[in-house]
Amino acid sequence: MPPQYAPSLRSRLAPLLLFLQTGFIIIFAFYTEIERNGNADDFSKRYPEFQDVNVIVILGFGFLGTFLVRHGFSGSGFNLLVAAMATQWALILNGVESLYYRGRLRIDLKSLIVAEMCTASALISIGAVLGKTNPVHLILIGLLEVSGFILNKWLLQFLLNTRPLISIMMLHIFGSLFGLMLTATLYRKGSEQRFEKEKFDTKMGLFSMLGTVVLWMFWPSFNSVLVDDRTPGRKLEAVCSTYLALAVSAVTAAAMSVLSNPKGKLHLIHLQSCILAGGVAVGVSMSAVRHPWEAMIIGFAAAIISSIGFQYLKIHMLLAFQCHDTCAILSSHALPGLLGWIAHLVLQIKDSDDHTVAIRFAVFHICSLLITIALSVTLGILTGLLIRLKFWRPPQYKNCFDDQAFWEFSHLAVRK
Repeated sequence: MPPQYAPSLRSRLAPLLLFLQTGFIIIFAFYTEIERNGNADDFSKRYPEFQDVNVIVILGFGFLGTFLVRHGFSGSGFNLLVAAMATQWALILNGVESLYYRGRLRIDLKSLIVAEMCTASALISIGAVLGKTNPVHLILIGLLEVSGFILNKWLLQFLLNTRPLISIMMLHIFGSLFGLMLTATLYRKGSEQRFEKEKFDTKMGLFSMLGTVVLWMFWPSFNSVLVDDRTPGRKLEAVCSTYLALAVSAVTAAAMSVLSNPKGKLHLIHLQSCILAGGVAVGVSMSAVRHPWEAMIIGFAAAIISSIGFQYLKIHMLLAFQCHDTCAILSSHALPGLLGWIAHLVLQIKDSDDHTVAIRFAVFHICSLLITIALSVTLGILTGLLIRLKFWRPPQYKNCFDDQAFWEFSHLAVRK
């Protein structure tokens, strides 16, 4: 007897996608225009940066989610679908201020880059619920998370006068906490034990490692793309600091993987979860990092904390808080992001000569974290409660982590 999969999503997914895309087309038709005032030098400088960020969002995150043996199609395909929808939505939301003052949403390469970075926050959140949701859920999560992240960005910039680079780099903390609250709200009975089809094999692991390598190669561009290049050498500092932090975290993650393995061998999933920790941490602290050794220490500490989180906290989060974290975003993004926030605070105070300015910065910096945590946790729980509704047809327990629930495989079709 053939396996029974989830009901067809034709009545849910197709109308939702067509409705949203039609709405986006109408908005872009009446309220947007391309910014044509830039010169050729601006374009030639920005376009390679846009390409790098695009590769990270589509290829990097897409391949990274293919490590599950029966969920490769969904891991990469749904990543592209969510990214395409969320980036359009982020362009609209980020352009609201321009619409209010100028009557039009202005689009240029920088606005596309910022929109894709906002989308990256949503893709981080989705990593926590990968395999346990259907594509309708993922579209809703992507749109709601991007809305929340942009709201958080506005609050930090207008209430605390936070610089755009710092507010956007909070994407790691916001996205991971949003995703952890989301997966805790969507908890399924029995997930203390591994899902039946939540398995890993070497072939899919190779594709997933390709995603990690892509992210590792292009992460310096991701961290430096919004750095103000009017200050001579500042963008170069960002690129060099990120590369050094990534290099140190890769070496340290390999050592920690061997030390934590009972057989003294490297563990691929462990490496994938921790190898980028240095890039995440130094990205959050980028505005305060001035010397290579600072970036290297941050990368070293991030890899250690990430490894400990992967090895011990992931299972305890599941048992104690019923939080099933598929892609280990707690150790990959949350812990390194918080470490980067602390490093930013310490380095900024260390370099400040005025105690009053240092105290004022510390207060504002702590407030920015509290706002980010409060908003991400609240919106993550509310989003989880929304998509728990049976109306969205969540996949049955036995159909989680299975591409056949959503994708057609002609060679597996039952012939009568």
